Amino acid sequence: MKHYQHLTVEEREAIFHVEPQSFDKHIDREALGFSLGATLYMPSHQNIAPKIIQKEMPNLTSFVMCFEDSIKEEDVKRGQENVKNTLQTILKSVENKDLSPDEIPLLFLRVRNEKQFESFVSSLSKDESSLLTGFNFPKFNSKNGSHYLQLTKEFSRYFNTPLYGMPILESPEIIYKESRMEELYTLKGILGSYRDHVLNIRVGGTDFSSLFALRRGIDYSLYDIMVVADALRDIQNFFMRAEDGFVISAPVWEYFSNTRMLKPRIRMTPFMEKKMVSKRTSMIDKAIDGLIQELIKDKANGFVGKTIIHPSHISFVNAFQTVTKEEYEDAVMIVESKGGGVAKSTNGNKMNEMNPHMAWAKKILKKAYVYGVIEESDSIVDLF
Repeated sequence: MKHYQHLTVEEREAIFHVEPQSFDKHIDREALGFSLGATLYMPSHQNIAPKIIQKEMPNLTSFVMCFEDSIKEEDVKRGQENVKNTLQTILKSVENKDLSPDEIPLLFLRVRNEKQFESFVSSLSKDESSLLTGFNFPKFNSKNGSHYLQLTKEFSRYFNTPLYGMPILESPEIIYKESRMEELYTLKGILGSYRDHVLNIRVGGTDFSSLFALRRGIDYSLYDIMVVADALRDIQNFFMRAEDGFVISAPVWEYFSNTRMLKPRIRMTPFMEKKMVSKRTSMIDKAIDGLIQELIKDKANGFVGKTIIHPSHISFVNAFQTVTKEEYEDAVMIVESKGGGVAKSTNGNKMNEMNPHMAWAKKILKKAYVYGVIEESDSIVDLF
């Protein structure tokens, strides 16, 4: 896979200072954790195989077929049958050379519970399992966490293919203040024990909000809901420490446009004339405007990638993962430095402190590899 495949070769050459590189589930785990970008969630009984084979969503690089909240209990069997059919259809298309392995997005399964996870994955063939990158674990907590990750490890060994877990932190024990610290401390120990099989930590903002009978409106972000923002801070404090190496993805944005957002409707020119992304025009409706505002806060807070529930969000989320030329040059200078110290940046507008900024620089270079390097922040609009 490669990000921004909705762009032409000429457009990518014009936009990128360093183009994004290809990736698949076999690359280094830590690098793969940074690569997911916009991860599309869909019900497990939805038939997505034709869209993948016909390349209807060329910018989709990761998606999740869900057995949990998105379907009813009575639909689980139908969802499982559809997932099996999806895997078999894709395998057949690859065999018939209608589809290249490089064109298959990373596929994850959001399991319903421990029992359903073990039962369904055990029913897969080795060929079917080869198309999976891993599993999302809803309501991941200190009681079920070790079992989920131990099964992931065993399935990876049994099928002889890399398989990863993506815990979803959304349970009451995490959002409720009186139990949060102990729960996060315990979860950190569990995730540390299975680090090689933990790809990415997800956060269930909608579930957190629902526990307080809240739902954010289109005019404000999850960061404006104080009880959720408070939990996000503590999750970051436990899992985003530089020495731990965990990647945390941002919660879903619930709103999407009723109008198809085609790239020609949003061009760089009107924004470049003002030199301000904030001077967006009425071409971007409130749903997309709200998404962009939240993405800015996601990036500022160190989240990488985002859960999405609509294909129209893909280009926007992935665009905000890119690295600017200035960030890239600073990161290269810091990583290549010897002996610490401080130096003026290539742009001449800041001081780079080699030791304090080292963790940041390494993270920037990992993102630059998969999302590419653009000339300046205004260039992000041309990736929409």
